[in-house]
Amino acid sequence: MGVLFSASQKEFELIRDEWLQAVHEIAQRGVFVGGAPVASFEAAFARGVGVTGAVGVGNGTDALLLALKALGVGPGDEVITAANTFIATVEAIHHTGARPVLVDCDPDTLLIDLEQVKRRVTSRTAAIVPVHLYGQMVDLSEFKPWADEHRIPIVEDCAQAAGARLGGKAAGSWGVMGCFSFYPDKNLGALGDGGGIVSSSDELLRTLRKLRNHGGETRYTHDIPGFNSRLDPIQAAALELKLRHLDAWSMHRRYVAKLYETYLAGAGAIVLPRHRDDESHVFHLYVVRVEADVRDALRKHLQKKGILTTVSYPAPVHLTPAFAFLGYGPGSFPVAEEAAGQILSLPMNIAVTESDVAAIAREIKSIVGTVHAG
Repeated sequence: MGVLFSASQKEFELIRDEWLQAVHEIAQRGVFVGGAPVASFEAAFARGVGVTGAVGVGNGTDALLLALKALGVGPGDEVITAANTFIATVEAIHHTGARPVLVDCDPDTLLIDLEQVKRRVTSRTAAIVPVHLYGQMVDLSEFKPWADEHRIPIVEDCAQAAGARLGGKAAGSWGVMGCFSFYPDKNLGALGDGGGIVSSSDELLRTLRKLRNHGGETRYTHDIPGFNSRLDPIQAAALELKLRHLDAWSMHRRYVAKLYETYLAGAGAIVLPRHRDDESHVFHLYVVRVEADVRDALRKHLQKKGILTTVSYPAPVHLTPAFAFLGYGPGSFPVAEEAAGQILSLPMNIAVTESDVAAIAREIKSIVGTVHAG
C-alpha cells in the first residue's frame, strides 16, 4: 500500500511556486544572509505565538543552547529536563558548561513529571526545560507560578509543538523563552535546517540577536562572545509560507489522531496516547505503546506492507553512551526506560487519509489481535 511517515514533499508542493518566486527575489537582491525574509518571518511567527519577538537561528539545538546562554547559564549551574527527550535538549545544556539534571516522565502522557522537577531543584538550579513531547504541551499553568516564586526561569523545548495552544496560550509563550526546531519533518518545517527562539523580554531578544551573530547585531560589532547561527533567508521564506497553513495542518493531524483512536479501538495489545482532546496536542508524532516482545515483529510486518514507523526514542538520554558520565544508570528513571521499549510512532502527517489509517489499523490488528467486549 505504502504510507509515508512524513510528508515534507507534499508540503513543498503546496508552497512551491511562491517559494521559488521568493528565492528569485532573494537572488536578485543578492542578500543571502539575513535580510527582509528573515525579519518578516520572525515578525509573523512572533505574532502567531503571541510574544514580543522571535529570533531565527541555525537549528533547534542552537535555539536551546543560545536561550540558555542568554540567561547566563554556565559552569557550576544545573538545568533540569526530561530523561525521555531527544538528545539535543541535553546536549544544549551540556555545552553551556552546566550539568543536566534529569527527571522521569508521567506514565500516562510520557510528559515530564513536574512534581519530580520540584524535588530536584537545588541552589544551583539555573533553569528548567520542560519538553512538549510528541507535540503535546506540558501543562505549565500551575507550575509556572511556582517557578516564578522560586525565581527559576522556564525555557520551553517546543521543537515538536509549533502551533499547539493550551488555554489559549501558545507553546513558547509560557516560559521566559520558547525554542523551536524547523527541521524539515517538523509540523512547521523548513526545506533544510532552521530554528527559532521566541520571548517577550526585550532584553533577552537583544542578547539572542547578538549571540546568533558573533556577538553583535550589526557587522563588525562584537559586544559579547557569540556564535554563528543564523536562519537562512531562503528557509525563512519557506517557513513564512508554511506558517499560513499551520493551523489547518494541526487540525488535520488531530483529525488523523481521532481516526487512529476509532480504527485501533479493540486492538488488544496497543495502548493509545493520552491527551486532553484540545489544541494542546498537535501530534507531531502519533505514538502508541505495545509490549517490547511484540513491537519488533509489528514493525517488520508493517514495513513489509509499505508502512513506515519509527521509535522516538530507542533509549532515554541517561542510557546513551554520550551521557553515561551523568551516572544515573539503568533503573534511575523506570517509566522512561519501560516506555522506550514499548513506544512506536505510526505515520502522522498532512497526507494521511482515513483509508490509510483503516489499512494501518487492519495490519496492526493482524499482529496484536483484538479484544471483544463481553
